[in-house]
Amino acid sequence: MGAQLRQLRRQIRSVKSTAKITRAQEMIATSRIVKAQQAVEASKPYADQITRALTALVSHHVGIDHPLLKEQPEDRRSAVLVITSDRGFCGAYNANVIREAEALMALLREQGREPVPYVIGNKGITWYKFRNRELAAEWQGLSDRPDFASAERVGRRLTEDFIKTDAEGGVGEIHVVYTEFVSMLTQQVQVRRLLPLEIEEATSDVVLPAYEFEPSAQAALDLLLPNYVESRIFHMLLQSAASFHASVRRAMKSATDNANELIGVYSRMANQARQAEITQEISEIVGGADALAESSAGSE
Repeated sequence: MGAQLRQLRRQIRSVKSTAKITRAQEMIATSRIVKAQQAVEASKPYADQITRALTALVSHHVGIDHPLLKEQPEDRRSAVLVITSDRGFCGAYNANVIREAEALMALLREQGREPVPYVIGNKGITWYKFRNRELAAEWQGLSDRPDFASAERVGRRLTEDFIKTDAEGGVGEIHVVYTEFVSMLTQQVQVRRLLPLEIEEATSDVVLPAYEFEPSAQAALDLLLPNYVESRIFHMLLQSAASFHASVRRAMKSATDNANELIGVYSRMANQARQAEITQEISEIVGGADALAESSAGSE
């Protein structure tokens, strides 16, 4: 009985240590969510203004042309950019993203296209490499705190491959699978087509500013479109980072709650074992006293 009580007490100490770690991870993730949300909000004005400028440019300049705006039906390869995390302890965050990416790739194959994965995040890279899936490109270290320089590298690689033909190792379209941060409790996996760009021309009831582009509208388009792609990727990375921290917080809170519940179960079992020990000791004392009393009565 004593061995069982010692074992239960060791388990209680072990679970308490785990609960301290998960609680600390929960608090860290909570503080990082706020910073990630602020980064998402800070990126919106630039993304909104560059989208507005592009829409005005396309609407006011008929016949303007750019490779990133062209459909490429002759190219059958489709890039799928999968944004996962570099670390775990985030529940089903990565599993949901990979599931949607695999569904998208299956749909592209049904349409007669060849999906080519581009993966951000160590978890996604490990998942594809474990299954011997060839990756066109991979990036690590962007999930926690993405910066615009990293988004610029990713965007530049994607646009370069988009301009190439299939024979040159290029792709005809680019899709992105990422997680959108809705709230602390809700994060949704999104699938977006990044290239070729789909910019709708303004209707009569939408008033757009009449920008003057120097040296020409075509030159401005050549500069704006790559920046537009990079800003969208950066915004998706920020959304994914906020969603990742929210998933970590939720997973760690669940782990802490489960640890506290387990501590309660082990504590009750330890109390029962201790009570059984006390009862047994009392029974042994009473039995010994009765035996002594009977022995003394017999000797008289």
